[in-house]
Amino acid sequence: MRRFFILCCTCASLCANAQTLTPKGTVIKPTDTHIQYIGRIEDSNPERPAFTFPGVQIRSGFTGTSIKMLAKPNSGYFMAQIDEGEAFKVSFNNTADSIVTLATALPDATHQVMVMYVSEGYDRLPEFRGFIVDEGKSLAPATPMPDRRIEFIGNSITCGYGVEALEASAPYREETANHYYTYAARTARNLNAQSLVVARSGIGVYRNYNGPRTGDKMNMNTEYPHTLLYNKNYQWDFARYTPHVVCINLGTNDTSTDGADPKLLQQGYKNLYQQVRSHYPEAKIVFLCGSMMNGKALDVAKKAMDTATEQAHKQGDNEVYRFDFTPQNGDLGYGASWHPSYLQQEKMANELTAYLRQLMQW
Repeated sequence: MRRFFILCCTCASLCANAQTLTPKGTVIKPTDTHIQYIGRIEDSNPERPAFTFPGVQIRSGFTGTSIKMLAKPNSGYFMAQIDEGEAFKVSFNNTADSIVTLATALPDATHQVMVMYVSEGYDRLPEFRGFIVDEGKSLAPATPMPDRRIEFIGNSITCGYGVEALEASAPYREETANHYYTYAARTARNLNAQSLVVARSGIGVYRNYNGPRTGDKMNMNTEYPHTLLYNKNYQWDFARYTPHVVCINLGTNDTSTDGADPKLLQQGYKNLYQQVRSHYPEAKIVFLCGSMMNGKALDVAKKAMDTATEQAHKQGDNEVYRFDFTPQNGDLGYGASWHPSYLQQEKMANELTAYLRQLMQW
């Protein structure tokens, strides 16, 4: 890595403080044609694209020596990357935060920027509002998006709950959650693939964490069609992103406390499979068994997924698959509230990368 990238990212990490006054420079609107978006984005107001799911990416090239990001105040946490430098975290965390410096003192040349939303934004309702580059400079073409496309449907494991925490006893804190370090984001990077994420901590296939045996009215089956989580006003246009493979990592919350109904869980998987298949007739679908389950819960979830897979095969759909992560045992530590640690997420990514590379011939 070139020394100026190290210096730039170090500076950005230390100086990625929000500013309240618009600095000098050229303001680039979100509608600029050089900006690429990946993820479920609600853009009925194209100058204020909104999103709530983690993993949304904003990419572009730019010219000059610096770049700043504009966002709605209190939007939450992002990971940013300049050129091939190390990604670093920036935040918009109060009502005055609207501008964050991503890089300064770069060589006066053409560079690349990538910003990923790594929080869960259903309460914050984040919005991207553009970039600021040097006076007289502009955006430039972004590196072409990868041709490979994955969709991840999941819960807190996919969101990155507690991945930056150092012990299981740590409570949930938004600052220790980070989708960038999850098995999903890492797998996509390993395979040079785009990644669209539909995930929420605590959500289940039919029953959310500690929900009633009969199920919750709002679960992944009810939320999957929407662009924004818990907002039925915006239906996602599935034609905007067509994955080659869909990975469904659910069931941990359905079975995490006593009371899950195995038949309803199985029906929940079946219903979600049918939704996914109706939108993506050519995609491979993989039911994943997450690393947090063990004992009876693990057996119940695996049986429900196995049954849903077998039913799909009997109906002539042989592009439905099963994959089990190695259950965590603490040898790689734990994140907050017993969630996968940074190292456990890395292990999961390595396992899923190898599986998808063979399955997809990537």
